[in-house]
Amino acid sequence: MKATIERATLLRCLSHVQSVVERRNTIPILSNVLIEASADGTLRIMATDLDLQVVESLSAVSVDVAGSITVSAHLLFDIARKLPDGSQVSMETADNRMTVKAGRSRFSLPTLPRDDFPVIVEGDLPTSFQLPAKMLAELIDRTRFAISTEETRYYLNGIFLHVADDAEPVLKAAATDGHRLARFTLPRPEGAEGMPDVIVPRKAVGELRKLLEEALDSNVAIDLSASKIRFSLGGEGGVVLTSKLIDGTFPDYSRVIPTGNDKLLKLDPRSLYDGVDRVATIATEKTRAVKMGLDQDRVTLSVSSPDNGTAAEEVPADYSAEGFEIGFNANYLKDILSQIEGDSVELHLADPGAPTLIRQNDASPALYVLMPMRV
Repeated sequence: MKATIERATLLRCLSHVQSVVERRNTIPILSNVLIEASADGTLRIMATDLDLQVVESLSAVSVDVAGSITVSAHLLFDIARKLPDGSQVSMETADNRMTVKAGRSRFSLPTLPRDDFPVIVEGDLPTSFQLPAKMLAELIDRTRFAISTEETRYYLNGIFLHVADDAEPVLKAAATDGHRLARFTLPRPEGAEGMPDVIVPRKAVGELRKLLEEALDSNVAIDLSASKIRFSLGGEGGVVLTSKLIDGTFPDYSRVIPTGNDKLLKLDPRSLYDGVDRVATIATEKTRAVKMGLDQDRVTLSVSSPDNGTAAEEVPADYSAEGFEIGFNANYLKDILSQIEGDSVELHLADPGAPTLIRQNDASPALYVLMPMRV
């Protein structure tokens, strides 16, 4: 194989694919990226961790000899990063080595044969639809903070996607760690009817979100089966991310969304966020809870810690039901409030022991449920 490529193009592509590659690998070839050069002047670069695979196609300056080889992902990325701006990178393989040249620099890297490189077999992906990249990015941002990191409950380690027939057909994304729930709803895209319920793993969600950042003005093609999902960004010559899905059953989260919470608290999400952030300064691991005292027209936030003393702050609010006190994990509450973009947030409460429903208003696509803490 012999090909020449612009350094900026190579670097951008490697930055997309190399983050899929785990730093520590028991299987040496999983530390490598697969580079395929075609006679028509295109290069395909692929990385995988056996559960997730990213392939990007890019145009080379020239391909003198077509061929394919695998080489260390992080090493090639670090080299490309340090090469001078505007340079052209030539890659040539011979005798189990790849020679990388740019300007006056020359590197000789060990390689492994292309035939040993594992490729995820997608199989048949019967469900196909498209979503605007901006909408997909918002769907991820509004839900992924609630993904569980507890490995024992592996079926919560991702975002649950499913279609439902509410007043009209919708596609819903949900994530929960047992303490809080985030759900985002959008109109069902054409082609998504009959789609199986799927759980997209946390790592795939993170990699997809990074790729979306550079393609926010385009559409993303989504193809899936009950066991695999493929996201294609940027059309021809773009990036394709394929991931295995989590093999498990996501709990029926609709049961924890309260419907009878009759006490409505309305206030400015920024003021509440800043207030919680300030009083939580003295909280410790043992006392992560912030207590909210609800009165007419205000909320009193307070934290008391045996080691660090106490803190309190009043936040103006719109509240007319009977007063009571409820406690929440300060970080969980801040995570949710940081997702509310308007100048008003609604908290629908019942009592100090019942889950609280949080949303911007009844028309917003995002909805959150937060379990209280004893205070």
